[in-house]
Amino acid sequence: MKQKIRVTLTEEMLGTASSNPEIHDEFIASHAPDAMSRKEEVEALGVEEVTEKNVTRFPRVDNHPIVWDYQIKGFFKDACGMLSRVSGTESSNLTAYKKVIDGIIFVYPRAILIQMPVGGQMGECQRPLRAQTAQGERIALAHSESIPVGTVLEFEVEIMELKKDKKLLEACFTEWMDYGAKRGLGQWRNSGKGRFTWEKVK
Repeated sequence: MKQKIRVTLTEEMLGTASSNPEIHDEFIASHAPDAMSRKEEVEALGVEEVTEKNVTRFPRVDNHPIVWDYQIKGFFKDACGMLSRVSGTESSNLTAYKKVIDGIIFVYPRAILIQMPVGGQMGECQRPLRAQTAQGERIALAHSESIPVGTVLEFEVEIMELKKDKKLLEACFTEWMDYGAKRGLGQWRNSGKGRFTWEKVK
């Protein structure tokens, strides 16, 4: 199956790429095994233009904000991991789901353009982060670039068939995408950021 998909945000979505070149290069890029080279991704972020080192942003290609293909696959893994715990879901029938998503589900293009609605502008979202440490509770301020409600992402998904159950992955994919209305994309998903609706496009 190869299908074009249109995602429309119903809640603002937050950027995930660190604007600190050292953090991004050494940690985030190295933890994305199916990502492009560190050098390419850091260059796409445009870190030399950024003055605030602790803001997470959207990477850019030709100064246009984008989402990488592997971020969509990361959403598939997150959705499948959660739904596999739910009784009666298609995802609960998919074993070794991370390996399956990595190896036989493909997202195109590499850089997915962020299409903001007419008059829409990028904003910022600040929120406190709390963590329990050996020294007690610590609070830090998280700061992210955001894109508005109504923003559209269009991409293609190619799904190869499993030998034992040829329709399982397609059913799982539909389940994951429907889950996006609850879970969302990008940072701070547990608060509802990045929720979306989706449709198949001819």
